[in-house]
Amino acid sequence: MQGVADTSCIILLKELVERYLSTRIGVKPNTKANYNFVKNLMKKEDFYYKKIGDVKTSDVKLFLIKLQQDGKRYSTVKTVRGVLRPAFQMAVDDDVLHKNPFGFELAGVVVNDSVTRKALTLDQMRKFLKFVHDDNVYCKYYEVVYILFHTGMRISEFCGLTIKDIDLGNRIVNIDHQLQRLSDMTLVIEPTKTSAGTRKLPLTEDVAKCFQAIIEDREKPKVEKVVDGYTGFLFLDDKGLPLVAMHWKHRFNHMVKRYNDIYRVQMPNITPHVCRHTYCSNMAKSGMNPKTLQYLMGHSDIGV
Repeated sequence: MQGVADTSCIILLKELVERYLSTRIGVKPNTKANYNFVKNLMKKEDFYYKKIGDVKTSDVKLFLIKLQQDGKRYSTVKTVRGVLRPAFQMAVDDDVLHKNPFGFELAGVVVNDSVTRKALTLDQMRKFLKFVHDDNVYCKYYEVVYILFHTGMRISEFCGLTIKDIDLGNRIVNIDHQLQRLSDMTLVIEPTKTSAGTRKLPLTEDVAKCFQAIIEDREKPKVEKVVDGYTGFLFLDDKGLPLVAMHWKHRFNHMVKRYNDIYRVQMPNITPHVCRHTYCSNMAKSGMNPKTLQYLMGHSDIGV
C-alpha cells in the first residue's frame, strides 16, 4: 500500500480522527465545538470511511474541492483541514504512514471566498463616530465605539472587562481574560486568545473619559451576576447578565444600516473587529514601533 509503513494498516479515517481528538484535552470550549462541527460534517462524507493508507494527496485535494462545490465556505474547508491534517501527521509520527497527504497549501486548491476585513480610513472613522455621537438613538453607544476604535481591544476582551480592571487613576486597563458565550448559551471566562493577549493598555485622556462615563452611567443591578468568579461587568442585559460579542455585532450592524439610510456616500460594513483592524492600521501609519504595536494588540506574532 503506497505511503503506508505497515501494509496491514486498516485504520479508517474516522478512527484516526477520533484518536487524534482524544489527545486534544484541555482545549477551549470554542475549539471543542469546532471539533464536534467537523465530526458531524465528516459523518456524511464517504471520504470519512476510507482506509488512511488508501488516501493520496490527489484524493485529499478532490475532497476539499468537493466540499466547496457542495456549498461549504472557504472558512469551513479550512476548519476541516485543521483537524484532518494534524490527524494524518499523528499517523506519520506514529510510523503508521510514511507521508502526510495534506502537505500542500490550501489556497492553491480551493478558492478563498472569505471577505477581507478592511480598515476604515481616518475620514470614515471620524464620520462614523460623529454620526453615533449625534444620533438620538445610538448616542448611548458612542463611548463603546470610541473605545474600540482607539484601543484595538478584541470584543471578547471588552465584554469581559469588569470595573476592577479599569484603573482610571493611572489610566490603565488590565486585560487578562475574555468573556465567551458557548453554543448552549453558557457564559464562560477564558484566558486571552494567546499568552501575548495578557497586557496592560495605557489609556489616552479621551478613552479614560469614555470609561469613566460608562462606569458612572452603569446601573447597579439588585444582584451582581458572577461568571467564573468575575463580577462587575460594564454592560448588562435586562436579566443582569453581561453582554457578549454577538450583542455588539448586532448593534454595529444597526448603526451602519441607519448611517447608510441617511447618507448617500455609504459606509462599508463595520464590526468590532473592523474597529480593531482600524486601530492597528492607524497606529502603524502613525509610525508606532512594530514591537510596541504588537504588545498593544496582544499579537503573539509580529507578522499578524
